[in-house]
Amino acid sequence: MASNDFSQGKVSGNILSMALPMTLAQLINILYNIVDRVYLGHLEGIGRMSITGLGLCLPVISILIGFANLCGMGGGPLCSIYRGKGENGEAEKVMGNSFTLLLVFGAALTVIGLVFRRPILYLFGASDATFPYANDYLTVYLCGTLFVMIGLGMNPFINAQGFGRIGMMTVALGAVTNLILDPVFIFGFHMGVRGAAIATVLSQGCSAAWVLRFLTGRRAILRLRRETMSLCWDRVRRILSLGASGFVMSLTNSLVQILCNATLQRVGGDLYVGVMTVINSVREVITMPVTGVTNGCQPVLGYNYGAGLYQRVREGIRFTTGVTMAYSLGVWVLVMAIPDIFIHIFNSEAELLTAGIPAFRIYFAAFFCMAFQFIGQSVFEYHDFMSVYCSPWVFNKILQKP
Repeated sequence: MASNDFSQGKVSGNILSMALPMTLAQLINILYNIVDRVYLGHLEGIGRMSITGLGLCLPVISILIGFANLCGMGGGPLCSIYRGKGENGEAEKVMGNSFTLLLVFGAALTVIGLVFRRPILYLFGASDATFPYANDYLTVYLCGTLFVMIGLGMNPFINAQGFGRIGMMTVALGAVTNLILDPVFIFGFHMGVRGAAIATVLSQGCSAAWVLRFLTGRRAILRLRRETMSLCWDRVRRILSLGASGFVMSLTNSLVQILCNATLQRVGGDLYVGVMTVINSVREVITMPVTGVTNGCQPVLGYNYGAGLYQRVREGIRFTTGVTMAYSLGVWVLVMAIPDIFIHIFNSEAELLTAGIPAFRIYFAAFFCMAFQFIGQSVFEYHDFMSVYCSPWVFNKILQKP
């Protein structure tokens, strides 16, 4: 059986072996909603309204992703730490407890979302013109919340065991299925926004089934077992503590989108909300490599942290910081120079371009600073509560050589 020992070999090589498939997985994952927006944005006559309606659902989707990250990005690093210590039994219990939490959160969010979706969408910036499109998409999407929770929330436990390619396949399976089903439901069955949501939910169901099959199968080092799913308060506390940073990032991202959409609806109407939808779509794509690299470093840092190899942890932090900063600067120059090309991908209406180009340059003016946020989040997950109480002084001390 593979042991995937990250205490051996070059730290940079270990990180890249995980980061490259995970980055590709992140790229494929973005296709879920991006492809929906590209197809819907080019629907004749209703393209801009459809993409605006879908954009209104993004804060809700961010919240769902936040709860998945709360369990997955909290349990995954903790699982890596126990693997590094050689305590595989406790690592399996962390995974089982995380799975139970995902089921509980998923069921609760489904009910709350379906009951309150109308006032939520109007609060988030919907108008009478865009509400039908947003409602059609969100109603179907919420019915697949458990698929989102399992697929996204349990995939970190595959990566934590060193199976980066299997983790990539989780996302690839769903994305390819979505690419195939989207035109079938949107154009073939003439279902528009509702068809895009159905395709997405079915795709997420495929990803969830893949994750469960692997984690309960023979290839897994740590297996998902029924006896590990009984919740233990101390274990739950540690999972939620470590996952808090990812959850807060998703939640604050959602709140920013909500405030922007609600404000823009009052100032500029549906056009401005549409511009913000395109901006958020591009942001998801260009932040993907940073997320992939920082997620790729987590199993390596966590394993070495658990094994007490702190010099290797410092080496991994320095390598990851350098890579993410170089990428962020490069993509920042690109977006600032040719924002119109990115807008054309989603919609080519003249008024969207006129309003969108200056908005792009303002929104992405300080994008290169985002690398520090992502690497800081990944690093400080390896000590209880450090993600909450970290400071620049602490960050500098960790980077120092002994």
